[in-house]
Amino acid sequence: MSMGPVDWLLEPDSPGVRYLALRDLLKMPPDAPELLEARSAAHTRGPIAAVLAQMHPDGYWSEPGPGYLPKYYSTVWSLVLLSQLGAAAALDERLQRACAYILDQSLTSNGQFTASGTPSSTADCLQGNLCEALVSLGYEDPRLEGAFEWMARSVTGEGVAPNTEKGAEIRYYAGQCGPTFACGSNNKLPCAWGAAKVMLAFARWPWERRTALIEGAIQHGVEFLFSVDPATAAWPSGFAPKPSGNWWKFGFPVFYVTDLLQVVEALVGLGYGRDPRLANALDLIRQKQDLDGRWALEYDYAGKTWVDFGSRKQPNKWVTLRALHVLKEAEK
Repeated sequence: MSMGPVDWLLEPDSPGVRYLALRDLLKMPPDAPELLEARSAAHTRGPIAAVLAQMHPDGYWSEPGPGYLPKYYSTVWSLVLLSQLGAAAALDERLQRACAYILDQSLTSNGQFTASGTPSSTADCLQGNLCEALVSLGYEDPRLEGAFEWMARSVTGEGVAPNTEKGAEIRYYAGQCGPTFACGSNNKLPCAWGAAKVMLAFARWPWERRTALIEGAIQHGVEFLFSVDPATAAWPSGFAPKPSGNWWKFGFPVFYVTDLLQVVEALVGLGYGRDPRLANALDLIRQKQDLDGRWALEYDYAGKTWVDFGSRKQPNKWVTLRALHVLKEAEK
C-alpha cells in the first residue's frame, strides 16, 4: 500500500515541498521548530538555493535591466519562481537585493511593471505576476502601493485614458489596452490568463491595505471570472476558435501560461471557495487525482528555467501540493 499524499509530500528528500506542506497543509505555527527547520532546509538545500545561486551580485538574473527576457531565466521569471517555491526575502539578503532591483528597473512612476522599462510594455499577466510574487516573498516597499493602485485602475478603467489619448499621463497601451483585462495579445479582448494573475495578486494583498479602488477591482474581476463556468474556460480566446488546452494541464511552475488550478486558487484566496459557481471547477480538480491521491505534472518548463520539477505525465509533488492546498482552502 502506498503512503497517503500528504505523507508523500513530507518526505525529507524534497525539502522545498516538505516546507510548504508543513506550512500550508498542516498549518504548523510559524514558530514551530519542525517548520523552522524545514524552512531553513528549503532555503539552503532545495530549489530556492539553486535559483539564488544563479543570481548576479547586483540583483538580477541573466541580463541587467527590466528582466523580462530571456524567458525563463531572467529576473522576472526567477522571482516568480522563487515566490512559488515559498522563498522569503527576510531569510536571504540576496533576495531582498533582487526585489529592490526589479522595482528599480521595471516599475514606472505611475505603478506599471514593464517588460522594457517604459509604460507601453505593461501587461496584466506581468503586473499580476510581479505584484503577487513580491507580496508572497514578503518584500516591503512603499512603491508596491502604487503598483496595486495602477493594477486596480487598469481593471476598472477608473482614471485611465484610452490608448488613443497619447498625451494622457495615465492611459492604456497596445498590450494592456483596456479595462477588464483587455489585452492586445488576445485580440484586444479580456484575457483570463492575465485576470488570474491580477486576481491572485489581489488575494495576496492584506485586507487592511485594500482601498475602495482595490475592492472595486476585485469585484469587477470576480464577475469576469464567473461570467462563464470556470471549469469550461470559455472566456474570450482572442485569435483562437476555442479555449487553449493548456487550461486543463496542471503544471509547475506557473508563469504566464495559466491553468484552471490557478484561477481556482485566486477565487478561493478571495473567499469564493464555497461559491456554487466554483463547484464544477473544484470537481474537475478532484477528478484529476489518481488512485494514490496524487496529481500529475501536465505542463512544465523542463530545460527552460533554472530547475526541473519532475517528469511530465508522472505524479508530481509540486502539482499535488498546489491541488491539495486549493482544495483545503476551499473547504474553509
